[in-house]
Amino acid sequence: MSLNVTPLSPRTPRSRAGEAPGSRDFIARAEKVAAIAEPCADAVDREARFPAEAFAAIREQKLLGMLVPAELGGDGARAADVVDVCAILGRACASTAMIFAMHQVKLACLARHARGAAWQLAFLSEVAERQLLLASSTTEGGNGADIRSSEAPVRVAGGRVSLQRDASCISYGREADALVTTARRSDGAAKSDQVLVVFRREDYRLEPTQTWDTLGMRGTCSVGFILRAEGAAEQVLAEPYERIHSQTMVPYAHMFWSAAWCGIASGAVARARAFVRQAARAAGGRMPPAAAQLTRARLSLETLRGAVQAGVANFERNAADPGGLATTEAQLALTMLKVEASELATTTVLTAMRACGLAGYRNDSPFAMGRFLRDILSSPIMINNDRILASADPAVLMSEAPTALSL
Repeated sequence: MSLNVTPLSPRTPRSRAGEAPGSRDFIARAEKVAAIAEPCADAVDREARFPAEAFAAIREQKLLGMLVPAELGGDGARAADVVDVCAILGRACASTAMIFAMHQVKLACLARHARGAAWQLAFLSEVAERQLLLASSTTEGGNGADIRSSEAPVRVAGGRVSLQRDASCISYGREADALVTTARRSDGAAKSDQVLVVFRREDYRLEPTQTWDTLGMRGTCSVGFILRAEGAAEQVLAEPYERIHSQTMVPYAHMFWSAAWCGIASGAVARARAFVRQAARAAGGRMPPAAAQLTRARLSLETLRGAVQAGVANFERNAADPGGLATTEAQLALTMLKVEASELATTTVLTAMRACGLAGYRNDSPFAMGRFLRDILSSPIMINNDRILASADPAVLMSEAPTALSL
């Protein structure tokens, strides 16, 4: 089965004069990783283990630092480049794609909001040079999945910062080289008055409080921990998290997650296509009855790809305006992208499974769809669509739906 996919981004830059050969050839590099990740995907799912083979390949291809600015040793990639990589990885291994997406979201938060701070700039250079993997801690035991509320405060004294929090979920926490976490600004601050802090692996200890035995996305290893951390005061970003959240965290997360889900759906459609082709050959060229389901799955996939492409275009258009991403319309569009992509991806995989019939339903079949289905069902649940839609209700009331179709 070919791993080559049509890029989600409309423009993928290639090598330029003066750059190392292939330094910007993100699609080719991602496909090399996917070729390693795909044969291991079933084992990663079955054993609920970190996709170590895939991330060794990701480091070899130097993709972990792709969003780091070129002057700091990275590739200076666009968000659209990361979207392409997430989609290619998602087609091969959902857990690999989701971990990669989460890492790049945190890297974007640091790269876009360092404000020239020496510690953050040096750390970004280190990420690119050493291919460090960043984990995220934004949820706590008491706040559910409300990442705009923090219970635990940072405490700054004598040039040091410390934090202790009950982190209900830190995906791939044991395997990460550093942790990027939200926290309340101080003991007396409101829960919504948050900061973002970076801790190196040597700065913190993790004490597990929960296990990770889920239906899908098992390789993300999203275990709960008590986090105890201490570092230099400079490791706290000066930019308020409120701004980081709206300008970078939400836009990048929704684009990168959606791309990963699109990749999963693409993988399911490819498997269904292989089944229908085999069935047609066995029937002397007659198309099997389930071929219509393959056509429906492909239609749904193209709609999904179009939604992600439109989301990326909307982001790039608004990001060029200093206040563009803060507008109600931009925030609403990015919110709707996450919801629409997750629903479309789930529909696509289910339809692809119907195209395979019992062969897709069986776990011992070369056309088994179980892993694709279980992984994609996480998309409207792990980042809950109902919660997202409820938070968007005020914006929907304030924003009139556009009538023109042109972008």
